[in-house]
Amino acid sequence: MWPNPRVPYELASSRKKLSPPNNKPLIVHVVMNIEYWPFDKNMPRGILPPPHGKVSDPPDLPNYSWVEYGMRVGLPRLIKLLRENDIPVSAFINAQVAEIYPSAFKEVCDLNWELVGHGWFQESLRVVDNEELVIKKSLKLLRELSGQPVRSWFGPGGGETENTPELLKDNGIDFLHDWLIDELPCWMRTKSGPLLAMPYTFELNDVPIWTVQNNSCDEMYKRVNATLEVFDEEKLSNTKIITLALHPHIVGVPQNFHYFKKTIQELKKRDDVTFMTSSQIGDWFIKEEGTNGEALIPYLNSPPN
Repeated sequence: MWPNPRVPYELASSRKKLSPPNNKPLIVHVVMNIEYWPFDKNMPRGILPPPHGKVSDPPDLPNYSWVEYGMRVGLPRLIKLLRENDIPVSAFINAQVAEIYPSAFKEVCDLNWELVGHGWFQESLRVVDNEELVIKKSLKLLRELSGQPVRSWFGPGGGETENTPELLKDNGIDFLHDWLIDELPCWMRTKSGPLLAMPYTFELNDVPIWTVQNNSCDEMYKRVNATLEVFDEEKLSNTKIITLALHPHIVGVPQNFHYFKKTIQELKKRDDVTFMTSSQIGDWFIKEEGTNGEALIPYLNSPPN
């Protein structure tokens, strides 16, 4: 039996050895989550708990301001660093950012950051009234305004329903970052055919590090270095992927940014590191792995036996 209805289990040590891109066995994937949190709705997350024991109904000004600072100040700070270091970036972006923050959207497109679908605004697909409509209109807007094919997706909060992978596959998505089950891509089955489950991260993600766990400002820097020490040995057996999951209102504040800048500068100095975006990683994997997911059991309405 499979442990879940979509992805067969496999030990990482048993996976096919993949030739590294450009002979560099460490792939670094820099992800910038660019989000719209509507002023007149409940905030998806908060830096401050509700005061006086009362739920923070809109307008939740403290937590709205936290995120708006990121769009105004944190994002330009991060753009400057990544542009100066010639780092390709995947922008996990709410489609409505294009309408609400048009100058930011234009700059992201001008930088040729890869757009990855991330919902309409920051609202989980698990709670929307019409999931299919949200997916369709989000991808349509991003594709029309950017001219990019938009082949990848990460649901707001990583949220999915039982139908999400099929809906994404049917709407031209090749790569899905919701399934954080491996450090390499994995083929997953849908009723519409194989879809590639892509790596993402909770451990090198500024939300858990600083907002949930309240770590020190150098925590991501320390975690990246610890990861590299482990991967320096494991890269001899297979290519490794390191994802840095970022949000402008968190990593973009000066004290956290200071250490993130050091992280980027040190990664750039390594001769075994290549920076890639979502679809670049996906296309590399498909070419090297070579099966196109053809070995997957056709999807049924019940889990496989």
